[in-house]
Amino acid sequence: MAAPDHAALLNGLRKGFDEAMGFEYVTATLDEVSARLTVGPVHLQAYGLVHGGVHAGLIEVLCSAGAAMNAMARGQEGAVGLENHTSFLRAVREGVLVGTARPVVRGRRTQVWEASVTDAEDRVVATGRVRLLCLEKGERDAVGS
Repeated sequence: MAAPDHAALLNGLRKGFDEAMGFEYVTATLDEVSARLTVGPVHLQAYGLVHGGVHAGLIEVLCSAGAAMNAMARGQEGAVGLENHTSFLRAVREGVLVGTARPVVRGRRTQVWEASVTDAEDRVVATGRVRLLCLEKGERDAVGS
């Protein structure tokens, strides 16, 4: 039996950064989350290249969604990012980017996910690793306090 895919649900819940950046979820299972975006003027920095924050943001969004789904599947509240290490490998000026994240470790309190971003020619343009904290029920309001 195929794993449930929650991409349509996540697309329906898009707001804030995800919506502003135009991220469109393609797959969203407990083992893989992917999304694409079409590069536009809003994604570019002063030199006409996709801003590193877009890559780092896409990686964070994908890893966070995967970790949150896994945490919620265990009855937890969700997950929040603790660290995001993103490496920029190739400059991008236009086209479609696809990010894909997969779990490395899914522990009870922390998870680590890795992601890569590829261009239209399937070249890796950025990679990243995000460590996340799994929240127990009621912890969401305590985050950051």
